[in-house]
Amino acid sequence: MSIKTAVLNGVATIEIARPEKKNALTVAMYQAMTDALVAAKADPTVRAVMITGQPGVFTSGNDIEDFMTRAPGQGADSMDSPVFKFMHALLDCDKPVVAAVTGAAIGIGTTMLLHCDFVYVSDEARLALPFVALGLVPEFASSLVVPQLMGHRRAAEKLLLGDPFTPEQAVDCGIANAVLPAAEVVNHARRVAERFNALPPGAVREAKQLMRGPQTEALLKTIRVEAEIFGRRLRSPEAMEAFQAFFQKRRPDFSKF
Repeated sequence: MSIKTAVLNGVATIEIARPEKKNALTVAMYQAMTDALVAAKADPTVRAVMITGQPGVFTSGNDIEDFMTRAPGQGADSMDSPVFKFMHALLDCDKPVVAAVTGAAIGIGTTMLLHCDFVYVSDEARLALPFVALGLVPEFASSLVVPQLMGHRRAAEKLLLGDPFTPEQAVDCGIANAVLPAAEVVNHARRVAERFNALPPGAVREAKQLMRGPQTEALLKTIRVEAEIFGRRLRSPEAMEAFQAFFQKRRPDFSKF
């Protein structure tokens, strides 16, 4: 299994552990992360959740080959896929979620951070949202949240051009709390997660709900709209050209579109 889970000292850890594929996420991995989030929410001994990766890589995003053979459907069918079940499970988690970004965070590797409560980024990390370059559109409500955090113009650089950004830029725009040396990021994130062992869990849950409450409906609506368009784009000629170019290790040619 490429997702490792454990509960230690009140912290449920979800570790993305597929370093040979740069922690690229498969449908099975999304399901495993969903199951872990649901279990953490139900376990009264768990006070916080930590999501992390491997040294040098958080996740490179979707495993394109797996994703294309088991891509989400369109409409209501898309929301039943493991990818979107994971999105809803992360949004629905009423316990603090702490992310330790150990390296590259590409695509959903960055968009999932938008829905964590604390994000600590390695000084070796690189974040990017290359959806448009793949003939796709933003997902996980990033088309809503990223402009809110950065303003329209900086969001356009990240979402339309796909410009990567540094750990320091992630902190500057509000995606991350702090940049830490690579060797310290996981331990620091765990220490933050363990602080919730000394706090009243009911008050923490209700405070988190109040913080997220006003925007929850907008997030869910945006995820649904994005999913509908994303499903169509997956089957578009532009996306087919982008994916073929990826597998053939060449630059895509969009001049004919």
